[in-house]
Amino acid sequence: MKAVYIAEPWSIEVKDIEQRKPRADEALLKVHSAGICGSDLGAFKGTSTLFCYPGVIGHELACEVLEVPEDPELNPNGLHVGDRVVVDPYTFCGTCYPCSVGKRNCCNNIKVAGVHIDGGMSETFAHPAFMLNRIPDGLDYQRAAMAEPLTIALHAIHRARLKAGEYVVVFGAGPIGMLVAMAALAYGATPILTDIVSERLDYARKLGVRYTVDQKSENLLDRVLEITNGEYAQCAIDASGAYSAIRSSIEVVCHAGRISFTGWPKGETPIPTDQIMKKELDVFGVRNSLHDFDEALELISTGKVDVAKIITKVVSIDDAPETVRDIEKNPGNYLKVVVNVSN
Repeated sequence: MKAVYIAEPWSIEVKDIEQRKPRADEALLKVHSAGICGSDLGAFKGTSTLFCYPGVIGHELACEVLEVPEDPELNPNGLHVGDRVVVDPYTFCGTCYPCSVGKRNCCNNIKVAGVHIDGGMSETFAHPAFMLNRIPDGLDYQRAAMAEPLTIALHAIHRARLKAGEYVVVFGAGPIGMLVAMAALAYGATPILTDIVSERLDYARKLGVRYTVDQKSENLLDRVLEITNGEYAQCAIDASGAYSAIRSSIEVVCHAGRISFTGWPKGETPIPTDQIMKKELDVFGVRNSLHDFDEALELISTGKVDVAKIITKVVSIDDAPETVRDIEKNPGNYLKVVVNVSN
């Protein structure tokens, strides 16, 4: 079968590989659509510390069921051949401490498809049946493939306990930051989206994000105080991983505010613990997602979060390697790209 394969940094191709036989607990899937993620770019560039070379990329997957486990206990969702599903790609051990307290998203032995193990940007893919989520009727595969990145945004929102009527400063107008802002609007909250790329902010306003701050020309704290009538924001969510954003998040939230860090920093990021104590802030690390797929699919299928508006381009699997190369060279030209794996 065809698969998008990275042998080593800067080496990406469509390669014919052998289809993996499903284990007893796995369903065999026909992959229809797969999103290209920042982690795929990191694998291509060699900047990912987690990707295991060589390997198949892809974890934002919308698929059709070809085979299901014979044992009903291994197929608790009652899936049938022909069902349409999205993949929860975060496989876990079930026995470590995080798993024992219900936080399998940060399992000590986590194996993320397309990162630690082969992903699903391939014609077929095998994955545990209980980690598959039905696609609602009427939702096409391309938009369904955006459920996984939306779950990342939702997990950050859930960790920050964002509520209707609150202000949330969102750092980074890339795909995840844009989805955080769009989901915040669906929650009845008011996002303040900030970045240094004015074109991204211009586009966010077209998506209904009323408040944006271009930090190349505006003072973020001053603008937050202006927008909130001097009250600061109740929440901040960093989707950039930049130290300046992490540091600024502490400044823009009010006393008793909440902060979620979902962007991956490149290294250690010292923060002012005195301000965290003075404001008595709740600060949350955010990794992957946890039980967020049903909500993501509902938000997409009802149009409450219109993910089609952030899909920049749709390409075939044969064009995927060249598209990855172009995203690396011209990242400002893209938000999300979807690969049509199967016609």
